[in-house]
Amino acid sequence: MKYAKIAVYIDLFFCIIILPLIIMLVPVDRWIVHHPNFTLILILYLYALYFTYRKINIPSLFIQRKFGRILLLLGILLGITELISVYPLPENSDSSLTINFRRHLRAQTVWFFFLIVTGFSLSISLSFELFRQIFSKQELETEKDKAELALYKAQINPHFLFNTLNTLYGLILTQSDRTESAFIKFANILKYMYSQTTAETIAISNEIDYIRQYIDLQLLRLNRHTRVTFEHHTDNGQIQIPPMILITFVENAFKYGTSSDEDCEIFIRIIVKEGVLQFETENDIMKEKPTDDSAIGIENCRKRLELQYPNRFTLSVRHENRRFKTRLTIHLQ
Repeated sequence: MKYAKIAVYIDLFFCIIILPLIIMLVPVDRWIVHHPNFTLILILYLYALYFTYRKINIPSLFIQRKFGRILLLLGILLGITELISVYPLPENSDSSLTINFRRHLRAQTVWFFFLIVTGFSLSISLSFELFRQIFSKQELETEKDKAELALYKAQINPHFLFNTLNTLYGLILTQSDRTESAFIKFANILKYMYSQTTAETIAISNEIDYIRQYIDLQLLRLNRHTRVTFEHHTDNGQIQIPPMILITFVENAFKYGTSSDEDCEIFIRIIVKEGVLQFETENDIMKEKPTDDSAIGIENCRKRLELQYPNRFTLSVRHENRRFKTRLTIHLQ
């Protein structure tokens, strides 16, 4: 819509201001008196020439390699211009030398107008075509980014579901009295996943509540050997964040940092202050990742962050003293 409006404004600017000023370079007032038909034909032709170029869009034809159409169009326009330049002068008493000079001067004027209108029209068409190409490329990149984000989300969700179902399966096998509570929490988590993650961003308070429910669900299957600390604070609960961008790190902490017979600790902290998110997880390494584990979840999160927060985040993942630590900082605003 903006592109169309700009084009209309430029066309009006040319027709109302530029072209009349160009025509005023010649003694058009005398032409109107002595050669009214020729003057009218010339003015109409110049306007028609401009809109012909704007309508046909030669730069676009050139990109499409339709050189035959371009040559045909230019041939027709050159022919019409030549006919106008040799438009017969009315009979008068002037000498043949004077008449020839006037014809030569008028022909030069016609071709001058032709070149001016052609140059201006092609410049405008070329500029619009370049902008259209740039906007099209940006649009394609945006659609590509959206498709990649959708793919990464689609990979994260099954990963999370698989781990959670394993938890529920373990509770059923042990006939735990916490199974019903676990299923209720699991239903709430599913509701969140399929009602919130279709949005590009959600309120940080919703994401924190989702992580809290996930932790509660995990605590149902853990015994006294695992200690979990979850800290969170935000000065703006409505600040927006991509959904499920943090859960993968929390998931990994429970997957590799819990034990049923050894003491271990998981620490999770979320702080949002002045538009900056500080996220941390620490856990004892109770299980080693397989050497061929590609860490799909963390890599997906990193790619999502690169797409949505280019040059606005830092992510550190490291092993230190038998503890696995992650640090994530995102400038949300």
